[in-house]
Amino acid sequence: MTEEEAWQYADEIRARVRPPKFPDRWFDATEFDSIQAAIEACHEAGGGHVRVSQGTHPSGAIHLLSNVDLHVEAGARILFSTDPADYLPAVYTRFSAIECYNYSPFIYAYGQENIAITGNGTLDGGAGLEHWWWWVGTPEFGWEPGMPHEAGDWADLQRMASDGVPVEERVFGAGHYLRPNMIQPYLCRNVLIEGVRIVRSPMWEIHPVRCENVLIKNVSIHSRGPNNDGCDPESCRSVVISGCVFDVGDDCIAIKAGRGPDGRRVGVPCEDVLIEDCEMRYRYGSVAIGTDTTGGIRNVFVRRCRWGGPGLYFGLYIKTNSVRGGFVENVFVKDVEISELTKEAISIDLYHGDGHTGNESPMIRNIHVAGVRSDRTRSAYLLRGYPDRPLRDITIRDSSFAQVARANVVSDVEGFSVTGVTVNQVTGGR
Repeated sequence: MTEEEAWQYADEIRARVRPPKFPDRWFDATEFDSIQAAIEACHEAGGGHVRVSQGTHPSGAIHLLSNVDLHVEAGARILFSTDPADYLPAVYTRFSAIECYNYSPFIYAYGQENIAITGNGTLDGGAGLEHWWWWVGTPEFGWEPGMPHEAGDWADLQRMASDGVPVEERVFGAGHYLRPNMIQPYLCRNVLIEGVRIVRSPMWEIHPVRCENVLIKNVSIHSRGPNNDGCDPESCRSVVISGCVFDVGDDCIAIKAGRGPDGRRVGVPCEDVLIEDCEMRYRYGSVAIGTDTTGGIRNVFVRRCRWGGPGLYFGLYIKTNSVRGGFVENVFVKDVEISELTKEAISIDLYHGDGHTGNESPMIRNIHVAGVRSDRTRSAYLLRGYPDRPLRDITIRDSSFAQVARANVVSDVEGFSVTGVTVNQVTGGR
């Protein structure tokens, strides 16, 4: 895929990912016992909109149903319970890219079609040092010696996946400490999330899994907790993320495709993802791909974004290793403004995490970056493949990187091209 073909294809993705339409039928959540009851009534009537009006509305788990738009008006706040029991029974989900049964995500949908979360109101997960975050097991987030935490459960889940334990037997939830995601549509089609503000999530904020035709538009996310990724499309097809703001505790956007043995068992790639007109402020990768690359990731397009701020680490951040495996191909980035990053503007690193200790060396190829204007970074780029599996066909062109503190790193790369690039006002870029 050439650059010209790539951006034509990106425009095709933008054109085909359209928001779902709903009947002009409105249900006021205040007229029902719960938001969930209003959703069920709306669904049974043939679909429409559930209005959450101004004020604070306490809630447990919300499960969206087909043909329902959950509309959170400006001035409205859905305040989610901090009692884990309100997210039971356990549902079919993924925790850190491995399938299991766990606490329900706060807003969840399974196998639904034509669903939406819209409006200018707030989704407040209520997480903090006293609720949810301490489960990670670090003092920074409220954990103290003697308190339980997720490490044992996480080790058990990874072991189950490695041993081929059926997903139905990987049951967590009550008595366990794997944090739920904020929003997770699973095996859904035609998904819209637009306009809402998301704060205080337990873990990943927006996590579509094995979905098709997903539009995430004009959403702002402010949640600096542990593993608080902003948006993680995983094993999805046809995703557009547009006009969003990310101020989060982990990667702003992280594209994923399953992890290790479980990712190979499921074997579903993530493909056709367009990210445009977004602002990334904090914390790790601005646009990350990985580390969960096992099912493969292809056709990712990023344009007209703004990256930077004190505490934001990387720009484009492709991270994986020979334990995760899979592939990443056809990634195109253009017209990005970078104000400040503490690490690299472009990092493609096969030594992330476990490094080269497995037998599933990933293939990374056809990565193209153009039109970057960067004011401050540690390095402009770091590119590290393996001697036996080099990175292939990487190009950086027509870009400038100012106030670069360290030399760039390039090792085990075949087909690397730098043209029209300046680093600290020196042409050549190497």
